[in-house]
Amino acid sequence: MTTLASQLAGTGTLLRFALRRDRAMIPIWVGVNALMVLSMPNTLKGLYGTAAERADLMRQLTTNSSLRALVGPAFDDSLGALTAWRVAVYAGALAAVTSLLIVVRHTRDEEESGRQELIASGMVGRRASLTSALLAAAVANAALALLVTAGLAGQGTAGALAFGLGLAAVGMLFATMAAIVAQLTETARLARGLTSAVLSAAFLLRAAGDSATDDGSSVLTWASPLGWLENLRAFAGERWWVLPLFAAAIVVQGAVAYALAGRRDVGMSFLPTLPHSRLRTDGGTPIGPAAGRLGSAGALAWRLQRGSVLGWGIGFLLAGIVYGGMTDSAAELVGDNEQAREIFERMGGRSGITDAFLASMVGMLGLVAALSIVASVLRLHGEETSGRAEPVLAGAVGRLRWAAGHLVIAFGGAALIMLLAAVGLAVGHGKDLGPLLAAALVQLPAVWVVGGLAVLLYGLTPRLAPAAWAVAGAVLLLGWIGPALDLPQEVLNISPFGHLPKLPGGDMEWGPVLVLAEIAAVLVTTGLAGLRRRDMTT
Repeated sequence: MTTLASQLAGTGTLLRFALRRDRAMIPIWVGVNALMVLSMPNTLKGLYGTAAERADLMRQLTTNSSLRALVGPAFDDSLGALTAWRVAVYAGALAAVTSLLIVVRHTRDEEESGRQELIASGMVGRRASLTSALLAAAVANAALALLVTAGLAGQGTAGALAFGLGLAAVGMLFATMAAIVAQLTETARLARGLTSAVLSAAFLLRAAGDSATDDGSSVLTWASPLGWLENLRAFAGERWWVLPLFAAAIVVQGAVAYALAGRRDVGMSFLPTLPHSRLRTDGGTPIGPAAGRLGSAGALAWRLQRGSVLGWGIGFLLAGIVYGGMTDSAAELVGDNEQAREIFERMGGRSGITDAFLASMVGMLGLVAALSIVASVLRLHGEETSGRAEPVLAGAVGRLRWAAGHLVIAFGGAALIMLLAAVGLAVGHGKDLGPLLAAALVQLPAVWVVGGLAVLLYGLTPRLAPAAWAVAGAVLLLGWIGPALDLPQEVLNISPFGHLPKLPGGDMEWGPVLVLAEIAAVLVTTGLAGLRRRDMTT
C-alpha cells in the first residue's frame, strides 16, 4: 500500500522545474491582468469624477440590459465598486485562462510529448506531476491576488482583499477543472479546448443572467463561477460567504482529478478517441481513409487545427452579435460624458460615437485575433518539440511545405474569424455588412505582423518561440488600456494596431495598411528561411 509521501515524492523538484519553465509566461500573464485592474480606478475617476455622474451611471445600468450582459451589474457607486464592476468578469476570465494553460502544460502536454514517462521512471510519485502543476497555478493566482489587493487597498482594504481572493479563486477553480479534463482527454489541445469551452459557457450563462436582472440574483448568474465573483460584491458590502463556495468547488474538483490520476496509465485517457487515419510518411501512398483526408501536409495541418479554428470562429461570431447589439445602448451610456467620448474616439476615431464604438469593438476583436494567430503559429513549435514533426519530415515532405500548411491555416484562419466577427456585428447592430467587413479586414495586416513575429522567433530560435505570447500580451495591453490611460500616441504606435485607419466612419489610408502587410511578409519569409537552415529539435 503506497503512502501519501510516496505518492507526492519529487513534487518540490517538479514545482521548481515548472516555475522555471514558466518564468516568462506567469509574470507576463499575471502582470497584464494586474495592470488591467489597477489602471481602472484612475480611468473611472476621470470618466465619473462627481457623485452626480456616478449616480447617473447607476441609473443607466439599471435599465441597460446590454451593458449588464457585457460587464455585469454595479452594486455601489464608489470607485472601488465601479472598478470591480468594470473589470471583474474579464480579469476573472484571464485568470482562468492563465491557470488552465499552466495546468495543461505541465500535465497532458508532458504526457503527450513523452517527457512524463521519463520523469515517472525516476523517484517521482504517481501524483507528483499533477500536484506540481496545481501548485504552479496556485503561485500565479497568489501573485495576482497580492498585486490586486495591494494596488486597490487605497479604495478599501476589505474590498481589495475580497476582490483579490475572488480572482485567485476563479483561477484555481479552472485550474482544478483543467486537471480533470487533462485526465479525460488524450491530447493537450483537446484539454485546453474543452476547458476553454466551459469558460465560454460560464461567460454566456453570466451574461444571460445579468441581462435579466440588475442585482446578480438570476439563477443563470449563480450557475457561473464568473457570477460568483461578481456576487462577492467587493467594495459593496462584501459577501464573504461566497468564498467558501469557491473553496468547496476547488476541493471537490481537485479530489476528482487526484482520483482519476490514480486510475489510469501515463499517456492514456478515460474518454475514447476516434481512430486516426494512417498516413504514410515515407513518400508512399496514404493507407485507407488518409488518402482522402490526410494525403498532404496541408490536409494534416487542417486536421490538427480545424477544431481551434472552429472554436475561435464561433466565439468571434457570438462576440460580434453581442457587441453589435449593445452599440446603441453604449452610445446612450456615453451621452454627454466627454471623457468617455474621448476614450472611444482614441480607440475608434472621431466619426460619431456610434461608428467610434463599432470601430473600437472591431479593434478589440483584432487584438484578440492576434492571440489566435500566435497560438496557431506556435502549433509548429509543439509539433516539432513533441517529435510528431519528425516522421512527417522523414518522408517526401520538405520543411517549407510542412510549415506552409500550418501557416496558411494560421493566417487564413485569422482572416476567417475577423470576417465572422463582421457578420456578427452586422447581425447584432442591424447595419450594412459592407462597412463592418472593411473595418474587420483592415485589422488583418496588424494581426499578421504579430503572427509574422511568431514565425520569425520560431524559425530562427525555437527556444524563444513562446516569447511570441509576450509580444501578443504587450500589444493587447497597449490596445486595451493605453487609450484609457491617455498614453501618448507615440507609445500607442509601438503596436502595429496603432497605425490602422479607424473604420467604420474614418477615412481609409492604404499606406500604413500596405506597409504593415509588407512587414508581415518579410517577417514570415525570414522565419521560414531560418527554419530551412537550422537543425530540428527533438
